[in-house]
Amino acid sequence: MKDISRRLTIAGLTAAFGGLLFQVTVPAQSSSDAALIAKAKGIHDRVIKLDTHNDIEPANFTADCNYTMRLTTQVNLPKMVEGDMDVSFMIVYVGQGPLTPEGFDNAYRQAIEKFDAVHRLTEKIAPDNIGLALSPADVLALHKKNLRIAVIGVENGYPIGTDLKRVLEFYNRGGRYMSLAHNGNSQLADSNTGETEGYLYNNGLSPLGRQVIAEMNRLGMMVDLSHPSKGANMEAMRLSQAPVIASHSGVRALANVSRNMDDEQLLALKKNGGVIQVVGFAAYVKTDSKERTDALAKLRDEFGLNQQAGGRGGGRGRGAAESTAPRPCPVESASGPAPQDRGGRGGGRGRGDAGLDALSLERRAEYSKRLSEIDAKFPPAGRANVKDFVNQIDYAVKLIGIDHVGISSDFDGGGGIDGWNSAAEAFNVTLELVRRGYTEEQIGKLWSGNLLRVWGEVEKVSQRLRKKQG
Repeated sequence: MKDISRRLTIAGLTAAFGGLLFQVTVPAQSSSDAALIAKAKGIHDRVIKLDTHNDIEPANFTADCNYTMRLTTQVNLPKMVEGDMDVSFMIVYVGQGPLTPEGFDNAYRQAIEKFDAVHRLTEKIAPDNIGLALSPADVLALHKKNLRIAVIGVENGYPIGTDLKRVLEFYNRGGRYMSLAHNGNSQLADSNTGETEGYLYNNGLSPLGRQVIAEMNRLGMMVDLSHPSKGANMEAMRLSQAPVIASHSGVRALANVSRNMDDEQLLALKKNGGVIQVVGFAAYVKTDSKERTDALAKLRDEFGLNQQAGGRGGGRGRGAAESTAPRPCPVESASGPAPQDRGGRGGGRGRGDAGLDALSLERRAEYSKRLSEIDAKFPPAGRANVKDFVNQIDYAVKLIGIDHVGISSDFDGGGGIDGWNSAAEAFNVTLELVRRGYTEEQIGKLWSGNLLRVWGEVEKVSQRLRKKQG
């Protein structure tokens, strides 16, 4: 009876906002196309769909404003139902701040607020709709109960400060993976941003970072490689006794962004037994050509404009001070969300920034003329779409094998591509995978099987280490 009630509740949430299960935007133009779509629908229905990176805002986890509503967020229960998404790794993210006792304390408070938010959703707000999984077995058990599933991931080890015991605390609060850095070097590891801003630990881990990896192995917490530097990641893979993950990273060979993993890292990940969750973040999927990037940088230098790289840091103004002013609950209007630039479109033209506005009218006109010339000679890449995204999956599968590749979005943290800009559009990814010839077994591995396998192996390593420890 509870299962029936849950289905009716979720169905009501979806119907109330005009949602349709498996809404496909591609019209069936032939019987073969219709058959392919029907096949994809069947596969999408049968496999477990898991997204390893969805950011959250605690203000959307209250009694009056929460994920039972169709909010403007890219992920919430109605949108998960509409896209038949099963599992959301909800992220305890804190932007990098000063490496001081005050900085650590502030980061810790922010982290605890997000841990508490997820528990509030699964235990008080919507326990009949979504449950918290602490293990792969929990994921399967909750799925059998026809519940949506939340898992907690920690993005940036900054909030643990210098207290190793906080790793255990975060594990006990439900954290099942953690990255050791975000954008900016942490007390644990160098960041990918060190490529341009410099490193603290010679492009590697700090002594405390090495201890944290050992403790994560002991506890059964997955080590996440998304955001730390290449050197830190290579060292982490050498040290970790368990397979690791990259919870939301792209392929650098196809999009040359420091956040993405190059072939050397991918091959090391295969040797480690881990998995890269290829991310549907437009700026990490498709980038402008080097010629265009260099031409734009040269133009901005010539006109004295700052060269802060929009869209590469994380897409959500990370690290900025949080506003304490009350805000209205962001319920989506009947006509759908307003168009938003989520920081991942690529092909930026630098318009509207303060430096450009400060130029004289004549200089601004000259800048615009020169910019148009660059556009004509080196056209912008344009926003990435589902086909571009699956190109990255294809590349990774061919390089390291189907068993080491998965899927993620970075929704509500800058993620999104044309065709998959919210959980409601998840079917479009499955459809493109079917078009490329992936089998149901392979699609099941990509959507969840590989991640669940790695998570299970991490648990086994933990059991062995604890038994050895006595």
